[in-house]
Amino acid sequence: MSLFNKHSFLEKHSSILTIGILFVVAIGGLIEIAPLFYLKNTIEKVEGMRPYTPLELAGRNIYIREGCYVCHSQMVRPLRDEVERYGHYSLAAESMYDHPFQWGSKRTGPDLARLGGKYADTWHMDHMKDPRSVVPESVMPPYAFMIGRPLKFENIEADIKAMKALGVPYTDEMVEFAKSDLIVQTDPNSDWEEMVERYENLAGREGSVAVRAFDGDPENVTEMDALIAYMQMLGSLVDFDKYEADDLHNRR
Repeated sequence: MSLFNKHSFLEKHSSILTIGILFVVAIGGLIEIAPLFYLKNTIEKVEGMRPYTPLELAGRNIYIREGCYVCHSQMVRPLRDEVERYGHYSLAAESMYDHPFQWGSKRTGPDLARLGGKYADTWHMDHMKDPRSVVPESVMPPYAFMIGRPLKFENIEADIKAMKALGVPYTDEMVEFAKSDLIVQTDPNSDWEEMVERYENLAGREGSVAVRAFDGDPENVTEMDALIAYMQMLGSLVDFDKYEADDLHNRR
């Protein structure tokens, strides 16, 4: 009865009840927040992740410029229907170098988190030129103007420096060779070996950097080169077969 009376007292005095609520919430918040001050990183490290190459970063900038994130998310939720349709659910580490991240909250089109390697470069070219030629029910507008349009990458060094300032592990060498690295990634006949080595060393495995004329024209670096290079690496860095096998082993 005495406890009921005390509770009744709080209900009759809103100001005291408010103070009590704030006190309880503060304790809960402190318990949740305090451990974060002792952790260097809250993101689990995943083998294969690396920063974007200059060409991929330029393509990501175009992706954001054209508002692709408005209709396409880049986050597979850990729900059965999502995993069956798109593949392994998204990991926090996959967005660790994204500033800002491209998770999205609306899907007019499909999720793109696992787009890399799903279609050929020519498919992407056709899709950008005339979306309904490959997806008849698509409501996406055409982006044919990017085909053959020279890529402006005078500020790519500044872009990489900005990402480095935000914690992305670009090296001074990557900043220095940003422009040349961007160019050689579109030309398989160029001296691209050092560029690939720079980025694959951070990934910890080979085969994570593609070198080719993404738009089919090795003589010119275009916006379509950059955009396709970016889309072709989405979800391709992590070996999910190995990840799922390790996860299954740990659960046993």
